[in-house]
Amino acid sequence: MSEKIIDQETRTRIERYLDGSSAAPAIVLEVGWVNGLGAIQSLARAGVRVLALDHRPFAIGLRSRYCLPLVCPDPYAEEQRFTAFLSELVELLPAPTPILATHDDGLASISRALPKLGGKLLCPAPDAAKLDLLQQKSWQLARAAEANVAAPLTLYPSSASEAREAAKEIGFPLFVKPSEPIAFRKVYPRRRVFSCDSMAGLDEAYEMAAPYAPMLQEVVPGGDKELYTVGSYLGSEGRALGIFCGRKLRQTPRSRKLVPRGVGSCRHGEALWLPELVEDSLRLLEVCAYTGISQVEFKRDPRDGRYKLMEINPRLWMWHTLAAACGVNLAHIAYLDLTGRPSEPRTSEGRRKQWAITLMRGERPIIARPPFVEPVLSLRDLKPALVYLYRYLKNFGRL
Repeated sequence: MSEKIIDQETRTRIERYLDGSSAAPAIVLEVGWVNGLGAIQSLARAGVRVLALDHRPFAIGLRSRYCLPLVCPDPYAEEQRFTAFLSELVELLPAPTPILATHDDGLASISRALPKLGGKLLCPAPDAAKLDLLQQKSWQLARAAEANVAAPLTLYPSSASEAREAAKEIGFPLFVKPSEPIAFRKVYPRRRVFSCDSMAGLDEAYEMAAPYAPMLQEVVPGGDKELYTVGSYLGSEGRALGIFCGRKLRQTPRSRKLVPRGVGSCRHGEALWLPELVEDSLRLLEVCAYTGISQVEFKRDPRDGRYKLMEINPRLWMWHTLAAACGVNLAHIAYLDLTGRPSEPRTSEGRRKQWAITLMRGERPIIARPPFVEPVLSLRDLKPALVYLYRYLKNFGRL
C-alpha cells in the first residue's frame, strides 16, 4: 500500500473546515502573490469556502483568514506527487470541485492531472491538448491572423543564419521569444524574452532559445500606458459571462537585469472600457474555440494607432481583483458556472477604478487615484498585510 501524502492531521483540518457542508469548495493553486491572494479573497467574500494550495509554506496567501491553507507538492517539479495529492484531496471533498490556477506551470500540471481524477476536479481552462497549443506563441499569432486581429511583425527562422536575415527585415531593436514558453522557463525561470540591439546580441539569444522554437518579433514602441487587457470568462458554449477591460499604467519587472524595458507585470492599472478591443478579444477567443478564464493582452502601436496582440493567458492574471471591484468577479463567475449555476453576463463598462500595489521592494511607493484597489494591504484580511509589511521593512532599501 503506497504511503499517503495527506496526513491524518491535515485530513481532520479539512473535515472541520468543510463542517459537513454538501456545497463544493473552491481550490486556488499557487498563492504566493497578489493573483492567488486576490482569488482567495474574491471567492470567500462571495460566500465560497476556499482551499489554498502552495508548495511554499511562506506563500502570503496561506496567511489569509479567508481560506484553509494547505502545503502541497510542487506542481511542476514534483508533478507525479502533486497529482497523487490531488487524487487524495478530492476524495475528502463533497462534490466536484472547481480549481483555479494563477500561473502557467501550475495550470499545465492541473490539465494533465484532470483525466486521472474522474471528473472530481473542474478547471475553467482548456484541456491539456488544447492548452499545449494555446501556450505556443506561434499558435496564438496564427489564430490572430485568422481573426483579423493585429499583431507585431513576427518571423520564424529555423537557423541562426535565417535569424540574421529575419533581423534585417524586422530591424533592431527586436525580441527573441520562445514559441514554447513552459519548457523554456524550466531552464530560464527568471527570463521571458531576449531583447536584442545588435547582430551579436541576436546570435547569443538565438543560440539560447534554439531548443524552444524561437521567433523574432518587432518591438512595438510606447510605454506601459499603451498596454491593455481584456479579461473574460467564457462558458462551455462560448458565451461571455464576464468581461473586463483595462490598461496598465505602470509595470514592474521581475528582474531588472533579465527583463527588458517594456516587459513586466502590472503594478498600477485602471479599468477602461474600449468596445473595439473587447470585440477583437472575443473574436480571437471564438477562433481559438476558447472556454474558461483568460486574459488577452494588447499593446497600442502609436505609429498607426492599432492594438496589437501581445499574448493570451489562460488563467487568472495579476490584477484580476480590479475586475472584481468593477463588478466582474471572474473567479466567482467561473465557480458558479462550473457548479451548474451560471450567472447573468456582467461587464466592467462604465467603471473607472484603479488598482495598485502601494509598496514594492526597491521601488517608490505608488498612491493611486481613488477609488482604487490595494491587493495586499487590506484591513479586511490583516495577516497577509502585516506579513507583507514586515518583509518589506526588513528588506527596505535593498535592490
